[in-house]
Amino acid sequence: MPLNLHAIGRSLLAAVALIALSVVASAFAAGAALNDNYETRFLAENDTAMTKMMGDMSVKPSGNVDEDFVAIMVPHHQGAIDMAQAELRYGHNEQLRRIAQEIVVEQQQEIVAMHLALGQPLPPSAPAPDQQRSSDITPHFAQSGLHHSTLDLHKESK
Repeated sequence: MPLNLHAIGRSLLAAVALIALSVVASAFAAGAALNDNYETRFLAENDTAMTKMMGDMSVKPSGNVDEDFVAIMVPHHQGAIDMAQAELRYGHNEQLRRIAQEIVVEQQQEIVAMHLALGQPLPPSAPAPDQQRSSDITPHFAQSGLHHSTLDLHKESK
């Protein structure tokens, strides 16, 4: 059965859109009062993340299902990271913010694991948000234990 990248992309877009809508709906249902400026910026960042993700997921088939899978899933995971970072910058619900932090960590780990599974070079380190709410958050993911623990897990599995 041939790999239908467009159908996969549409399915992933629908799933991500439902997740994004669920996060926004949950924030409002929980009584989170977002001011208009934060709401506007949050929605703009999410729109940017979704647009970039969908563009980056449009890959030309390589003839290798595993490589195509990673080529599609990495931008999908990065889109989830970008949306979670917007929640961390603008969200007020501490439970959702904690979930967003977990999304960032888990999706970064999966991106690394996928590259390692194919023997590809690791992606460059990127800054990750912390508990701050400003738009100029700059902690360094590269210095966290996450990167090293993922590499150690890969080494142990060989």
